[in-house]
Amino acid sequence: MIVVQKYGGSSVGSTEKIAAVAKRIAGRAKEAQVVVVVSAMGDTTDEMISMAKALCAVPDEREMDKLLSTGEQASSALMAMALQELGQKAVSLTGGQAGIITERIQGRARILKIDGKRLKDELNKGNVVVVAGFQGITENASWADITTLGRGGSDTTAVALAAALNADKCEIYTDVDGVFTADPRIVPDAVKIDTISYEEMLEMAGQGARVMHSRAVELGQLYDVDILVANSAKAVPGTIITKEDPKMEVRNPVRGIAHDTDVTRFTVVAIPDQPGVAAKLFHAPAQANINVDVIVQNVSSEGCADISFTVADVDFEKAKKAIEPVVDELHAKDLLIDQTLAKVSIVGSGMRSNPGYADKMFQALASEGINILSIATSEIRITCLIEREKVKQAVRALHKVFELEKV
Repeated sequence: MIVVQKYGGSSVGSTEKIAAVAKRIAGRAKEAQVVVVVSAMGDTTDEMISMAKALCAVPDEREMDKLLSTGEQASSALMAMALQELGQKAVSLTGGQAGIITERIQGRARILKIDGKRLKDELNKGNVVVVAGFQGITENASWADITTLGRGGSDTTAVALAAALNADKCEIYTDVDGVFTADPRIVPDAVKIDTISYEEMLEMAGQGARVMHSRAVELGQLYDVDILVANSAKAVPGTIITKEDPKMEVRNPVRGIAHDTDVTRFTVVAIPDQPGVAAKLFHAPAQANINVDVIVQNVSSEGCADISFTVADVDFEKAKKAIEPVVDELHAKDLLIDQTLAKVSIVGSGMRSNPGYADKMFQALASEGINILSIATSEIRITCLIEREKVKQAVRALHKVFELEKV
């Protein structure tokens, strides 16, 4: 049996925590072949980003990937040492050494393939293989570069390795007990969800639920890898992310409330309302590898329209640099930027066959005096753009009106 485990930064945030996790891993290694993926210790990544920005306003992306990858490499080496001290054979590998091949995009690369030969060789030698998460290497061996996979990249590493090795289990260990109906720091009576579908988890993750990254869930769905999300410090059941169960229809059609304060809205004012303009506008952030969301175009007036869209705050500078030349080229009247907003979403696969949830959501926000600035939907999600300062109020109100404390 092969088991892939991932431990987040808070779980390996000190040598004491690494030693405690090593004992847990060594115990599991008695019954299975184990591959462990680790994040950087604690706030290491944030500290390295701060150091880089202290030296230059816009750090070179290649050098940033090389810098940031060292955090996970340090964690993996320390974990291997801790396991060896317990008498458990172990070896640490970088993402590249583990055979993770990515596209040549710095900062947010996608995995192209995994050559699992070395992983299998090390497992067959009796080693626990400790892999540095969040990273890979480009394909050209003669001038290969280290790449990083973006936010949540260690989750993606773990699920990808589980798929490549046809592992029996993929376990994501963090500092929370699982996936909750809302952020328990905002909603004290939020309830842990025992089982959630890939589709629902994708929507939750995409709209701000930080417990799992959407790309990891996508891989799980694509390769049919069940994912356990659980607490590394407690022996309590976590949440299983898996295929949708038909029995889920009997429960609350709304599974959870997600929110995201990492939002910047761009509004291009008085852009020509003609074919090809939107394509030209959104081609620029796409070329810069920037995801856009909550796109709204108003009704044309005098041959012009306004187009609004959101990006993550972390992409603000890149997005502004990419969009400004296009705004000038299209002779738009103005480019407005708002960094005071947030997204709040309701998510549930049962919503696709049960009407009235938009009405209930909008009524709940209205009763709290919360203005809705934009709306975006999918079959199983409704997202509202609201004032950032009211997001906690909105999450609590929606959790209550949909009675998620009873899930």
